[in-house]
Amino acid sequence: MPSLRLRDATPADIATILRLSHAGDARGKDTPPLDPASLDDPRYRAAFEEIAADPRQQLVVAELDGEVVGTLQITVVPGMPNFGMKRGMLENVHIRSDQRGTGLGTQMVTWAVEQCRSKGCGVVQLTSNKVRLDAHRFYERLGFAKSHEGFKLKL
Repeated sequence: MPSLRLRDATPADIATILRLSHAGDARGKDTPPLDPASLDDPRYRAAFEEIAADPRQQLVVAELDGEVVGTLQITVVPGMPNFGMKRGMLENVHIRSDQRGTGLGTQMVTWAVEQCRSKGCGVVQLTSNKVRLDAHRFYERLGFAKSHEGFKLKL
């Protein structure tokens, strides 16, 4: 199995991260096309800078042979329950579609779980769109359990 290099994202990775996120959109074939002109929108750079400045955030890309093939974001969330246990939150986990099933996604998520453990987290959690059944099976194979129902309120 090929080995990934996981590293902190840089501003040069923004467009690739956005492409990976768009390709993983849960609407599948109903996903509107990505407008290449939107990739330079300054709001993306502002969001990147905000993430990079926050010590509880880590935006990561996964490289294979020098090419970015995956991305994820780790957030460490302090909490009061369980004697102040920290939670690791994985967000925007995507691997390029032609790399799915190769073991690279497993390497990426396993690495992220270890990052959370090293930061003192007692649990790692994530959400996944209800229609992404392949992703659900993937997470369950890695030991994640469907333990809670998620809710969102768009503002």
